[in-house]
Formats: sequence, C-alpha cells, structure tokens
Amino acid sequence: MDWREDRNHRLTKAKRVLIKVGSAVLTGGEGLDAGVVSSLAAQMAALHARGVDIVLVSSGAVAAGRRALTGKAKIDALPSKQAAAAVGQSRLMRAWDEAFGAHGVVTAQLLLTRDDLESRERYLNIRNTLRTLREWRAIPIVNENDTVAVHELVYGDNDCLASLLSPAVEAELAVNLTSAAGVFAAYPAPGGAACLAHVPDIDSLDLNAMCGAKTSAGSGGMYSKLAAAKRVAKLSVPTLILPGREKDSLVRAFAGQDVGTWIAAHEQAVSRRKFWLAFATAPRGALTVDAGAARALADHGKSLLPAGVTNVTGQFEAGDPVSIDGPGGERLGVGLANYRSADMARIMGRKSAAIEKILGMAPYPEAVHRDNMSIGADV
Repeated sequence: MDWREDRNHRLTKAKRVLIKVGSAVLTGGEGLDAGVVSSLAAQMAALHARGVDIVLVSSGAVAAGRRALTGKAKIDALPSKQAAAAVGQSRLMRAWDEAFGAHGVVTAQLLLTRDDLESRERYLNIRNTLRTLREWRAIPIVNENDTVAVHELVYGDNDCLASLLSPAVEAELAVNLTSAAGVFAAYPAPGGAACLAHVPDIDSLDLNAMCGAKTSAGSGGMYSKLAAAKRVAKLSVPTLILPGREKDSLVRAFAGQDVGTWIAAHEQAVSRRKFWLAFATAPRGALTVDAGAARALADHGKSLLPAGVTNVTGQFEAGDPVSIDGPGGERLGVGLANYRSADMARIMGRKSAAIEKILGMAPYPEAVHRDNMSIGADV
C-alpha cells in the first residue's frame, strides 16, 4: 500500500496513542491559552470516546508559572525557571483537568525525569501504572518534573521524554502537536513553502542541516521533534507532526485528511528492552574491546566475554549500564555489566574459565550478556 493508505490504516486502527503538545502551542505569548487547551481536550476526548487510549505529554508549566508571576520576579536563570515550573504545574494540570472534565474524561498526573526511565525498576513501575490507568479509561498527563530535572530543563525537552516513554506506553502511534504546519525541507522555511506531507526514511535526514532554533516559549524546536520521531521509528511507531493551534487538526488527521507531516516507521521493530538500553540508560563507565570482540558483537550478536575486554574505565556496579567501545574508541553500543568495575578490571583479557580462580566466584561467564546489550545495528 502507498504511504497515505498506510497512514489512514494506522490512524483508523491505532488504540494506543502518545500525544505530545509543546509550550508554543499552549501559550498565547504569555500564559496558557484557555481556548487552545479546551479545543485540544475536546479533540482528544472525541478520540477517547472512540476507544483510543491516549497518553498526553504536556509542556507549559514554566510558561504558566511565568504568567502567574508577571511583575513579581525575573524569570531567566535556571533556579527561577524551576521555581516558575513549581508555580505553573498546578495551573497547567488544573487547565487540562477542567477541559477534559467538561467531556466526562478523568485525568491523572505523572511527573517524570529521565532518571525515572533510566532505572529499570522505576520504568517498569511506570509501565504498570500506565496500564492500570488505561484499564480505568483515564488519560495520563505527563510532564517533566522541571523543578528537579536540571539537565532536562537546560538541554532537553518533552519531545525527548515522550520518545523515551513510548515503549512504556506501548504506543502504536506518536503525535506531536507543534506551532508549525508540519516539517519543512529547510529552516527557516521560505515564504509560501508547503510542509512535507511524508517523510519515508527519517534516518536519511540531516537534522543539523535542515532544522532551526529552539522556540521562545519552549526548549525544543523541530530538531528535537524529529530526533524523537527518529527514536520511536525504531520501535515501528510512526509519528504524525501536526499544527496544534490549527482548528481541529487532530480530528481532521484521524479522519484521513492531509494535514501535517507523516513520518514512517521502520518495518522491523527493535525490542523494547533494546530500545530502553540504547536510549534511556546513561553509562556509568566503559569497556573497550579488541577488534575480534567488536566483530563478534556487531556481526554475530555474541555476548561480550572478559577475554575480549582490553580496558575498563569509570566506576560501576554489577547491573549498571556501561558503554561498549571499539579498539579505536568508537561507541559500539551499551550493555549491563555482569561485574563491578574493580572485578571487571581484574578479569579483562582472561578466559572465562579463569574467573573463579581470580575472583573466588564465577556467577557469569560473560562480561556482558547479549540479552542485556544493544549494539549499533540493533538501534
């Protein structure tokens, strides 16, 4: 089938949809735009009534707090932005709760950081909570916990958080509501230019060359939206980038109208665990491997044995994520270490049969098991 048929089929059949809306959509320059919030809630409630399970990732806490504090505080440095988020989050949630409540839809609030998704235990708890809320037919409204999420507030955005949350949501489709009409071939887009209707292969795009700057209201811009789409495409989840402030854009898109930009997904999905390893974890250290081990990992999907490790850097415990680097220092992937760094340094370069003699125990013959590893070709 052609891409329009594929898009319409997926829009018709999707039962779990992750929707992200940014600050630039929700704010009318200063503070929340009640009309936009009401319109988007009505459109999502209509999808919800059709049996679509929605998880909403919503920015806007800092912008809402900034409006409430107008004339009372200068909001530019990081601490003041975090304080503004603390003021604005309750206002943001109240706006959504009232807007959805007008349609009889119950909402739930989840405040997350990347640390929450990096911890496998917390990640699974989040997934279980989302499943329960889905059973209750409530709409979870997720935001970064901006008040404590230093790195996210400075460098990241809810686009990144939404993409990392996608496997926990078990999403079949991602929708990103933006202040633009869709994705353009270049930024800034020339006057009168039409947005791209379809991106068949997002991996082929040079995001640095084509994308513009961050928006004034938010911290994202089109680069972060396309980077998020690129990540979830690996889960075989397509992304629809829509103009969030355009009238009924969401319901029009789900009715099969040409609106926004459809970003195709990979036909073969990586496992959710491999995705989590590749994108949600932050390595605590690194294992450098020799050329033979690098080939075994990349070409044959083998486990990493201690014999193939040539160097250990950083301090980590057993079960911590570590970077797996090639002999030239190039990043091959990431995995969960079977041994702490001190023990790994003692057994590196040695055969697995020697582990027990060196350490007094040998719970694992591998330094990193292949099931706990994500190598470049996987993602």
